[in-house]
Amino acid sequence: MTFLKPGERIDDLQRSQLGIIQNPAHFCFGTDAVLLSGFVRAGGKERVVDLCTGNGIIPLLLSAKTRAKEITGVEIQAEIADMARRSVAMNGLEERVRILHGDLREGIAGASGSVDVVSCNPPYMALRRGEQSQATSRAIARQEICCSLEEAVNETARLLKNGGRAYFVYRPHRLDELFAACNAARLTPKRMKFAHPYSEREANLVLLEAVKGGGSFLRVEAPIIVFRSPGVYSDEIRDIYGY
Repeated sequence: MTFLKPGERIDDLQRSQLGIIQNPAHFCFGTDAVLLSGFVRAGGKERVVDLCTGNGIIPLLLSAKTRAKEITGVEIQAEIADMARRSVAMNGLEERVRILHGDLREGIAGASGSVDVVSCNPPYMALRRGEQSQATSRAIARQEICCSLEEAVNETARLLKNGGRAYFVYRPHRLDELFAACNAARLTPKRMKFAHPYSEREANLVLLEAVKGGGSFLRVEAPIIVFRSPGVYSDEIRDIYGY
């Protein structure tokens, strides 16, 4: 049985013999998604929802990195959601991982207060008032065309049980906006980690764990250094990637 369509390829995820279907014409996953999958904590009886799931990279990796009972990915682009579904089927994960096609703002991922863990890799680039962008698959993944940061955070909070955990990966220069959106939605930041491309470079990603209705206490963990030298991953990244 073939799972590929024209223009697609299968990439090895270097973890539990998992593969993922990707198409270079669309937005392929990056380091941010892999780092987020290594930051998420989910137990064996917990339900996980991944918003803005794209080609399903985070649900696939979470199936190997956590003992989560059920993992659901939500993707607004039909073609990309179909690609993710085929990756799930190719890996034989249909009983544990499902992909939903639809708009997260319509509450398709579940009832309010029904989920233990929500992960989200939202679009990083804000659209300013009066600005227009061509709605290509890459633009939708990068820019707030179909979903704003606030909408993603609000849906995260709606889905979570009281005491449930939210996990985000975002850009440091918009960290104040992420904090503001979380606080407005009653998601209390509890754990944060910055990622730097090299030890001497400034951070270009931030990972944040927030708890719905949690008390005020934030722990900033040691940073992640992605590369030891050009093209050579650090030991921590090798562990996260599974190399």
